Amino acid sequence: MRTNLVGHVLAMSERTIVAIIDDEESVRKSLARTLQAKGLQVLAFPSAQEFLDSPQSRIVSCVVSDLRMPGLDGLGFQQMLRTKLPHLSMVFITGHGDIPASVTAMKAGAVDFLEKPVKGAALLDAICRATERSSNLQAANAALVSLKIRYATLTPRECEVFSLVATGLLNKQVAAQLGVAEKTIKQHRGHVMDKMGAESLAELVVMAERLGIRSSGADFSRARGKLIS
Repeated sequence: MRTNLVGHVLAMSERTIVAIIDDEESVRKSLARTLQAKGLQVLAFPSAQEFLDSPQSRIVSCVVSDLRMPGLDGLGFQQMLRTKLPHLSMVFITGHGDIPASVTAMKAGAVDFLEKPVKGAALLDAICRATERSSNLQAANAALVSLKIRYATLTPRECEVFSLVATGLLNKQVAAQLGVAEKTIKQHRGHVMDKMGAESLAELVVMAERLGIRSSGADFSRARGKLIS
């Protein structure tokens, strides 16, 4: 277990920037020394608001924050962070055994909740998990933005075809639904696949799910009814 932890720390040390937020200077310095000794880059802030106002907040890999602070407390900070930097994962530390607050923090996406004095191994493990989660969320967010950009290039008719095809309708069923020739639907479908960068119907369906695009069951019923009649 320890070997794996050391390996993770070594792998992320060169690219990981940890933000420490605590109103107690002694705590900030102690945590910074612990992390810097492992090769991690550290940025320290005396308040959550100073972190949010800093342009450096956008280069941070994860946040280690005190729960109880003057002004904007940890839970309030967590809510604001979800709006400003939704991919950024948090690790909470506190000197108070506040179970309700820890439950609230974890439900809102906190990676861990550690009590002071924080043990170095536990903190490093939490930072490893928080950094990995931040990276995964950032990649997922970037992929979704790219998907939305590609979707915006579709014509209104191509959007209709996309939504109907994604429900499992065949070309002839989509044609019946839209009242056009099947060969026209084939052309539209080809354009949709090309513009969206989809190599298969299954991939197109996944894209539709991620974009929240769904046609109602009534669309399928109407198309099926037209074919039968």
